Amino acid sequence: GDILDDYLRTDGVWILTQNKQFYKTNNENECAEKCEAERNFTCRAFLFTRKKLQCLTLAENAKMTVMFASTDTVLYEKRIYLTECKRGIGTDYRGTEAKTQRGIPCQKWAEKIPHKPNYTPEKYPNAGLEENYCRNPDEDESGPWCYTTDPAMRFDYCAIPECEDQVTHTGEGECMQCNGEDYHGEVSRTESGLECQHWDAQEPHMHGFTQKNYPEKDLKMNYCRNPDGELRPWCFTTSPNKRWEYCNIPRCSTRPPVSGLDSQCLSGKGEDYRGRIAITESGNACQHWNTQLPHKHGWIPDRYPCKDLEENYCRNPDGEKKPWCYTTTSSVRWEYCTIPSCDRTEQGIAGMNNVPAQAPLPEECYRGKGQSYRGTTSVTASGKKCQAWNSMFPHRHIKTPDKFPDADLRDNYCRNPDGDSSPWCFTTDPNTLWEHCNLKRCDDHTQE
Repeated sequence: GDILDDYLRTDGVWILTQNKQFYKTNNENECAEKCEAERNFTCRAFLFTRKKLQCLTLAENAKMTVMFASTDTVLYEKRIYLTECKRGIGTDYRGTEAKTQRGIPCQKWAEKIPHKPNYTPEKYPNAGLEENYCRNPDEDESGPWCYTTDPAMRFDYCAIPECEDQVTHTGEGECMQCNGEDYHGEVSRTESGLECQHWDAQEPHMHGFTQKNYPEKDLKMNYCRNPDGELRPWCFTTSPNKRWEYCNIPRCSTRPPVSGLDSQCLSGKGEDYRGRIAITESGNACQHWNTQLPHKHGWIPDRYPCKDLEENYCRNPDGEKKPWCYTTTSSVRWEYCTIPSCDRTEQGIAGMNNVPAQAPLPEECYRGKGQSYRGTTSVTASGKKCQAWNSMFPHRHIKTPDKFPDADLRDNYCRNPDGDSSPWCFTTDPNTLWEHCNLKRCDDHTQE
């Protein structure tokens, strides 16, 4: 198989690391070969930068250090070092459990106190005897073990859970169509073997993806789901070191049924719009979805097979207020499109959702510091698109709907939950954490 099959890929991130080596390579496969051949340290991951064709082999992975957004960079982590469960007797277990089944901390493999070890990193260089992590260098039938720090107990076994081969069949619900938005199966471990956190829990990770906020997304138990239009189903993990991870759900072998959702006009938010309008409401031509110029983006047609990201037609793949597109003007990243309404009376009932942001509505200005602002503007002063308040990508934060229940942190609308000088939002630009919004202060004489 492909050498990259042994790695977990994450686009657009960088990790801080002490031990690294730089190489010049032509592609990710060559970089993976450098990682496999690395002799300066144990290579757990590598970073590849497409623009510079630069390869960095790393001793740490995202479980062990800080991760942050970085465009044009791809992180590949060796799956074996992310897996926290064992297969068989666990000779290939490379997780970070470092205490015995009785809770006694493990002795480091390289140390001789309190016990003089028979198994050392020098004698068994391929057994992964790092730090004081549980390992099985002697192929013990009872699984991974370690020397203990208790002088009265030389060694003990570790409580490493079995990796569940969760998807044993592809019956109804156990495979996914499209990007798994409608997946309702019961897989509850991530692709590296971590157990999923329950959606109604806020430990170890605080978040806004609750049954109350998303009643239609089937956020039951700790099952993998895709409530936010990600590439495929995911979950928050029960590991404090890994906020979330994708789940390994197989694609259904049958084609998705034709839904008939191919509207040529605007109804609701226009997520089913399949018309051919390719110009924004201010007259800018749309950029083709399968190009990265002038704007780099992640809405690549092959990755989202059911979003119909065809040519440069206006679409709404992410649940925005209405269809939009990236523009061919380098100074304007994206804009909404003007799509004729299917039914004007229906439009009236639909209310504020489809009103253009620049319409002269009383709500589209703010009073005082704007803490009472409840409009639908979702663009910053410099034209950047706002990140949804319940999303943690590209920026992690604690300004979630659950933590600020009275601040109306809906969708990605500009708000002021923390008493700033005016409404603001986190941005979808990985290099800009937040900005104030493109809103004016209401005229003091405007009637309340």
